[in-house]
Amino acid sequence: MIPAIPNSKQPNYSTYLRERKGRRAMASCLSPSSTKLIARLLLVVVLLALAPHGSRSQSQSQSRGGIAIYWGQNGNEGTLAQTCATGNYAFVNIAFLCSFGSGQSTPQLNLAGHCDPYSNACTNLSADITFCQSKGVKVMLSIGGGAGGYSLDSQQDALQLAQYIWNNFLGGHSQRRPLGDAVLDGVDFDIEGGNPDHYGALAAYLKSYGNAKGKKKVYLSAAPQCPFPDQWVGKALDTGLFDYVWVQFYNNPPCHGFIPVDSLKSQVLPAINNSTKYGGVMLWSKFYDDQDGYSSAIKNSV
Repeated sequence: MIPAIPNSKQPNYSTYLRERKGRRAMASCLSPSSTKLIARLLLVVVLLALAPHGSRSQSQSQSRGGIAIYWGQNGNEGTLAQTCATGNYAFVNIAFLCSFGSGQSTPQLNLAGHCDPYSNACTNLSADITFCQSKGVKVMLSIGGGAGGYSLDSQQDALQLAQYIWNNFLGGHSQRRPLGDAVLDGVDFDIEGGNPDHYGALAAYLKSYGNAKGKKKVYLSAAPQCPFPDQWVGKALDTGLFDYVWVQFYNNPPCHGFIPVDSLKSQVLPAINNSTKYGGVMLWSKFYDDQDGYSSAIKNSV
């Protein structure tokens, strides 16, 4: 039985950072306006939930943050296993499940030039997912994206999507799992359009499935944009159910720009990484990270 959605409460977050380049991919779920190759945008502060208030303890201060990356929207970014084999990333968000809700019978996964999930061509990713997890990398399914047909117009839409995700990507069972039998670690909410009212219900359903006896925990992350509260996931974040939050300090003037590696390491990270709200750095995307080696340049400072 699915529990009631918890009362709204202010979540207790830890901080992450996110860096993102202009989006470009083949047959992807990215918005047409963002398909041009443009200068990399501002590093984005990301929040990690469930940390205690106050300054970091000595043991906390000695622990480093991690780097998260989006993978899936460019066929030239290498395989998922190659992504995890770099040793650079703590999280990989598989992007995107970008068509769902509004009465659609089956949500649609789009992995651009990598493979076609609905001709059963992506099930070999199961081995890549388990490889990543063996390296300690959390692999998440990212829903939404900058384009695509998605909207949760009712709590029933939220329930149906939760059931589909649980049975096809998480700890449930389905005869036709798009990524094979591997069980992902959680779900990332990169919601940039549609009805904002029912993502809190989706989060509650997913968490309840993972909290059932004998089931694998379901981690939740979100990518709200710079204006606060976020137009699409602000209400969902009020539930306090999210483990990680990567805030998009880009796409919305004046929250966009580029932070060079040296400035990040010498000015930004020292100012925030002793906070209980710090979690690391998140990058868009693996393809663009390959172009300039940003993650390799910062990983020892994160």
